[in-house]
Amino acid sequence: MFSLRGPKLKIFAAVLALICLGAGIYVSFFQSRGFVKTTGEIISLREDGAGENNNYYPTVQYTVDGKTYTAELNQGSGSYKVGKSITVMYDPNDPATAHGGRGFGLYFIVVSVAILAVVIVSTVKEKHSQKEIAELREARGNRGYAPSVQGEERELYFLTDLGTPKYGHRIEDAARRVLYEAKMTKFSLTTPYGFDFIDHEHGTVTPHLVGHEEETDWGGGFLLDNHYTFELDGVDVWKHLKQNGIGAETERMDGTIWPRYRVMRDGAEIAVIESSSQYVHEEDAAAHSVASKVVHPGFYRIWTREQNLDAVFMVAMAFARTGALNDEGGSFGKQIRQSLKSKRE
Repeated sequence: MFSLRGPKLKIFAAVLALICLGAGIYVSFFQSRGFVKTTGEIISLREDGAGENNNYYPTVQYTVDGKTYTAELNQGSGSYKVGKSITVMYDPNDPATAHGGRGFGLYFIVVSVAILAVVIVSTVKEKHSQKEIAELREARGNRGYAPSVQGEERELYFLTDLGTPKYGHRIEDAARRVLYEAKMTKFSLTTPYGFDFIDHEHGTVTPHLVGHEEETDWGGGFLLDNHYTFELDGVDVWKHLKQNGIGAETERMDGTIWPRYRVMRDGAEIAVIESSSQYVHEEDAAAHSVASKVVHPGFYRIWTREQNLDAVFMVAMAFARTGALNDEGGSFGKQIRQSLKSKRE
């Protein structure tokens, strides 16, 4: 699936701008080489497009050495009118060959340079934001996640806010009290989103840059064998988790196809995350049980003894935003291949 957001949008825009720049330079400086300028009159228009996006390609009449010529120009505009005088560039060796001059090419050059400027500025801003985040982490002792502190086991609920571009995620308890959340502070199509990760139980706020979700083919396109990921502070989220000793073992919930994740930290289990419906609180379970409702991506039940929820939250957020089925960002195809391989062995 091709999604025009984040890095892909910038790459697409840069390629398009370079194509337009090349076309503009050709039209402005090469196509007109040796051509002579004169004035012609529009005698008819060929309409192309629909509604407000109509373009009109003019057929012009012009005179060279007392002889009248007509030619349709390859330069369309919505402002052309029959009877209007416009500039015509013709080949003195073949006056019947003509085009509309450099104006269209110069327009292409201006637009392409503007697009490239936006791409460059957004890239510089992203690098600057990543540097600020890195400096902030270093000032705090470069700590990744809070130390593991165990307490009584709690059943918690991970929810994803929907219905707005600036959506976020949160962990609540059974009383609907928000314990930990990520609030979007900056929405952008070309640069990572700005988020504040807020630990309400310990009173801390940590800014992060959350990249756009990316989906790529992974391993030859076997069934739904795609790779799902996003970047956290410029690092692939699955790599980031592993760098901090965090992983997740995927298994199937009994009687369903929905996944259950056993979250591991330095080899020890710290939480179990189960796919759920949107209505995740116990008082709603009878009416909205998983068995009777289609599971909504991004809603989970969590069982954990961890008092510091940052690592557990990040794992749930990674799966919620990507839809991946394992801690490498894989999907059904890889899961099925691994299952077939284990059976053969």
